[in-house]
Amino acid sequence: MNTQVPFAALGLAEPLLRAIAETGYTAPTPIQAQAIPQVLKGGDLLAAAQTGTGKTAGFTLPILHRLLETPLRQARPGRPRCLILTPTRELAAQVEESVRTYGKHTPVRSMVMFGGVNINPQISALRKPIDILVATPGRLLDHAQQKTVDLSGVEILVLDEADRMLDMGFIRDIRRVLALLPKQRQNLLFSATFSDEIRDLARGVLDKPEEISVARRNTASELVRQSLVMTEQAHKRDLLSHIIRESGWHQVLVFTRTKHGANRLAEKLVKDGLTAAAIHGNKSQAARTRALSGFKEGKVAVLVATDIAARGIDIDQLPHVVNFELPNVPEDYVHRIGRTGRAGSEGSALSLVDRSEIKYLNAIEKLIKRPIERGTIEGWTPPPASAESFADDERDARPPRRGGGQGRPQGQARRPAPGEAARRGARGSGQGRPSRPARSGGAQAGARRDPART
Repeated sequence: MNTQVPFAALGLAEPLLRAIAETGYTAPTPIQAQAIPQVLKGGDLLAAAQTGTGKTAGFTLPILHRLLETPLRQARPGRPRCLILTPTRELAAQVEESVRTYGKHTPVRSMVMFGGVNINPQISALRKPIDILVATPGRLLDHAQQKTVDLSGVEILVLDEADRMLDMGFIRDIRRVLALLPKQRQNLLFSATFSDEIRDLARGVLDKPEEISVARRNTASELVRQSLVMTEQAHKRDLLSHIIRESGWHQVLVFTRTKHGANRLAEKLVKDGLTAAAIHGNKSQAARTRALSGFKEGKVAVLVATDIAARGIDIDQLPHVVNFELPNVPEDYVHRIGRTGRAGSEGSALSLVDRSEIKYLNAIEKLIKRPIERGTIEGWTPPPASAESFADDERDARPPRRGGGQGRPQGQARRPAPGEAARRGARGSGQGRPSRPARSGGAQAGARRDPART
């Protein structure tokens, strides 16, 4: 729900207000109403905001204003005044697009850099003066090592989705970047939660920050209708295909645990006559861009994604989200379903749950403090599954080992075959604490985990 304060009351420059009006927005979201005045003051900021709250405009608008207020007399090539770090290339592209949208009536220049693409065009772009640089940590450090970027003039630093950057193992890269920046600067840190790890990071980066939070931690939108269907893992692909076709869904984002599972599901949906595409770390940047564009434009009805690959998908009126498999970190469930029910529009979040996922379901319901409605699908009969199909489904459902040398034990036992769970009874499966699933495209052992390569 928007606040009643108009954008004009926040003190933003006229060229920015004109760009805002052209987008059709009239009033700021709660995070924007709180963040914009704080950033304009010039102090540090620690902000908690989920995706879909308008947080990107909450920092891009006041940053543009501050750069306009104090124009640099002699801009130098490759020497940005503002650095925005993001965990993934999709999010980096989205943030830089926001900068261009709101800064189109200003002389402010921006560029985006991430890995997975040829570095030479970025080097060429850095030969020109830039004001705002949006980057992923790994590729930024590549440029810094080659001395193609100069970070000595950074006046404003933004760490966007800092919690996700920590999850992906970027703390060392962040510290290396911080060492290249001037001591005197404004710092803005945005995170979905104020976890202990985020507090530790904030203490090392921020100087007497203001704190704002627009929602209680890990709350699910009241506009999202949550439901689940109990089914066998081997039946999920056929069931989901049936639901999408019979319901006439035209835009649905589906989350899978693994890249292999995303591919197999997308292939199944296409075979059944649906327009579908998979997006994950093994896809080229061009393929990911095509899939995202097709999905946003309505040319692709079903986008199948791993958690990391889905970062940067920002659609105000996305009607449906499906958890093909439940995440084994309950907070990720909240992030997933938060992609629908935005901008005042209702949305639905459907989860397909196999009995081996009950422990994840219990953790999710404990976190959101309410049970998820159970349902059934009328008119659908499970097809017979082959032994080969069952083996593939078991592999897809198993949480992958965390890559990049993070060292966390997998702690995930083999999924029991049909009937085996009942035989085990109270003995349990012998599983330890479930590990966090690897974000798509886990790096090779010992390699730096660059989101641009995921």
